Amino acid sequence: MSQNNSNLQTVLKAGKFAVTAEAGPPRGAKPEVVRDKAKILKGYVDACNVTDNQTSVVRMCSMAACKILKEEGIDAVMQMVCRDRNRIAAQSDILGAASLGISNLLCLSGDHQTFGDHPQAKNVFDVDSIQLLRIATDMRDSAKFAGGKDVDGPPDIFIGAAANPFADPFIIQVPRLAKKIAAGAQFIQTQCVFNLEKFTEFMKGVRDRGLHEKTCILAGITPLKSATMAEYIATKVAGMDVPEALISRLKGVEKKKQKQEGIKIAVETIQKLKSIKGVKGVHIMAIEWEDAVPEIVQQAGLMPKNGR
Repeated sequence: MSQNNSNLQTVLKAGKFAVTAEAGPPRGAKPEVVRDKAKILKGYVDACNVTDNQTSVVRMCSMAACKILKEEGIDAVMQMVCRDRNRIAAQSDILGAASLGISNLLCLSGDHQTFGDHPQAKNVFDVDSIQLLRIATDMRDSAKFAGGKDVDGPPDIFIGAAANPFADPFIIQVPRLAKKIAAGAQFIQTQCVFNLEKFTEFMKGVRDRGLHEKTCILAGITPLKSATMAEYIATKVAGMDVPEALISRLKGVEKKKQKQEGIKIAVETIQKLKSIKGVKGVHIMAIEWEDAVPEIVQQAGLMPKNGR
């Protein structure tokens, strides 16, 4: 297999602390929305994810937005969910993305359609994220489709998955990660880390099984805009763990200064994550707040770096 053109893979292979971010595509066909986000992030990240109809809300497709990011000089990570595709469509999109030079793929199950703006839509879930990882890996490494036929020109892609150290039950999260790695996940982006104590415990379990040597783990970072946002995430978003002390800290700052406090918390979290063995980088999910990414990267001392 030839070396693909993934900047993210190059940075991680070189042992550098990687930084990825996230760009939510627009709810329309305006490419300039993606281009504007690219201009903010360029030079600060090693790669940028494009979400795939996140929270089951219709948006520009990830593949198209990734292509626009590539045109702007940013290495793109195409997210792909199993909710909307059967194995035929998924394999077709993997080939299409690779043909456009999109060299990173993140395999996800996807949010249930009842969370979004088309609750009456029919989901697919022909395969789950672990099966999708195996399909993509076999297409690349064995040049075989899921149906057994040969791939005429395998996709040259760096394949990743997600992990949530804070989902219940906690005890199954490391074994679930092991299954994703066994299916081919070369990099992992985790759910947002607010509870460092619990994440540290998760990473101990990862190291105990030697999983940190088999994949590259990027810890999720979400800067909090306000105490209200922190409370909402803590109480309304499943699989999240926001300690009360963090919410109280934001409440202790006047409202107009809470954004800066949120950035400060994100930077402090990154500094602590850098000292945890097995953490190879961070994935910054600044939800519709891409402007915060350059500030966080600079304050955390994560630049300049070759490859960005």
